[in-house]
Amino acid sequence: MKPISALFGALLTTSLLSGCMPYSTGSTEVGVRTIKWSPFGNKGVQQEITPPGQTVFLPLFITDWNTFDTRLEKLEMTAIMGKGDRPGNDELMFKTVDGNDIGLDLTVQYRVVPEKAPMILQTIARDDEELKEHIMRGIARSKPRDIFGALRTEDFYVSEKRLEKAEEVKKVLNDILSSYGIVIDRINLGNYKFKPEYEKAIEDKKVADQEAEKTKSETAAKFAEFETLVETAKADVAKMREKADGEYRRAVIEADAVFAKQQRIAEAIIAEGTAEAQGMMKMNEALSGSGGEAMVKMKVAEALTGKRIIMIPMGDGGLDLRTTDINALLKTYGIQALAAPKSKAAGNKDKPEEDVSIAAPEDEKK
Repeated sequence: MKPISALFGALLTTSLLSGCMPYSTGSTEVGVRTIKWSPFGNKGVQQEITPPGQTVFLPLFITDWNTFDTRLEKLEMTAIMGKGDRPGNDELMFKTVDGNDIGLDLTVQYRVVPEKAPMILQTIARDDEELKEHIMRGIARSKPRDIFGALRTEDFYVSEKRLEKAEEVKKVLNDILSSYGIVIDRINLGNYKFKPEYEKAIEDKKVADQEAEKTKSETAAKFAEFETLVETAKADVAKMREKADGEYRRAVIEADAVFAKQQRIAEAIIAEGTAEAQGMMKMNEALSGSGGEAMVKMKVAEALTGKRIIMIPMGDGGLDLRTTDINALLKTYGIQALAAPKSKAAGNKDKPEEDVSIAAPEDEKK
């Protein structure tokens, strides 16, 4: 450090002896020279800037030197004591469009365009502090009031709307300050607050809203439960309907099967009856001829085979069956005695029983 201090001292001594003074710029600063008098007529603010980290020697008394920091600066306006650019309450106060007073903490981040430093010096400010206090502060407090004041009180509870207005503030400030060589990089929003009585009303509204939301949630839960019960009932009804439909389809199938079976049986009976009727018709046709009479006689002969026939005279001088006691007659002829062999020994089992017939003369039969 001693050699550097010695070197600086030597340079300062040399500069004083030569009538010049050294000026330096920091790592983020640019320097601007102002020539107050010159024999060549080139007076005023010089448009050529001195870049960061440079040292220049300028004549004493006829030259001024100004620097501007080009790093990101911030103008912080807040209600928090001991914080921000002012020691007291420095929040942004304004009215909402519906007439409520509101305080908003606002921070504006900005930077100086290096090439615009001579213009800033020539037209608006001589250094960074004057630039912040006289230019940035006045503009950064007036325009945001107008823009945020267009919101309704309820809108401040919606972060998207606040951020939308912050972007609008950034655009408007850039439109104004870009011609002065200043670029707005970001608008940061802090806390916001209303008057105490309005804060109380807001708190009451929040409580009421919470109760309303709770009621809505309970109602929604009951409605969801009701919907669940309805869906369950619908499912039960659908299940019962499907079961009933299944039973109906099963009954229809069984009935169709029984009907088909009975129809087949009826068709078989009809076919059998038709065939039997046709057979009888054929037989009647056969019996109606000469062959039929012979068949009848043969059947009668077969029926009379082995029968005992008793001839009883009838007609004139004979029996009149209309007035005759047949039982007495049979007794008279000893017919009842014919039944006696039936109770005899079992040795006659194979002998067929004899049938007794009473034959009347042809005249009586007629």
